[in-house]
Amino acid sequence: WIPATSITEAKINAKAKRRLRKNSSRDSGRGDSVSDNGETLKIGVVVPTSPKGKLLDRRSRSGKGRGLPKKGGAGGKGVWGTPGQVYDVEEVDIKDPNYDDDQENCVYETVVLPLDERAFEKTLTPIIQEYFEHGDTNEVSEMLKDLNLGEMKYSVPVLAVSLALEGKASHREMTSKLISDLCGTVVSKSDVEKSFDRLLKELPELVLDSPRAPQV
Repeated sequence: WIPATSITEAKINAKAKRRLRKNSSRDSGRGDSVSDNGETLKIGVVVPTSPKGKLLDRRSRSGKGRGLPKKGGAGGKGVWGTPGQVYDVEEVDIKDPNYDDDQENCVYETVVLPLDERAFEKTLTPIIQEYFEHGDTNEVSEMLKDLNLGEMKYSVPVLAVSLALEGKASHREMTSKLISDLCGTVVSKSDVEKSFDRLLKELPELVLDSPRAPQV
């Protein structure tokens, strides 16, 4: 026979032991752990050098890169990048020591240098020869306006007449029409007068190539 008081005490002790075991097992799950390098860590703390720690690292990767090929795989010496890639316009920094206020209001114009005597003949000869084929004086006028003839304007009728004397009779008639249409738009009256004065001075040389030049 066991006294009732002993049974009650045994139940209390057993209950206390169960509670103690439950608390100890719960604390063991929250205990410390040891990292690969031997450091003691709390459970739930991620090691920065671990793969998971690198994944969760929120620091900027600027300067390190993301491991991707440069310029989308189109990098390399002498390569501009992938086809169709558009770069943003670089904004001017007013704090730049090389910044100049006058740069923002600059207007750039295309400057066409005046033709010298050699370039003049080389450029205008094919224009006049093509005119003898198509006969469009407006086309010749537009082409001459795109050139900077400078002081060589009076030489336009001179070259046209010289080429016409070497060609057919129809070319001389076309040259007369061309000079008439160019007068006032490309060349002035004084330029035409100056050109015929030069032709008269060069007449002895023209006769050598075109014996009928004085009659024409």
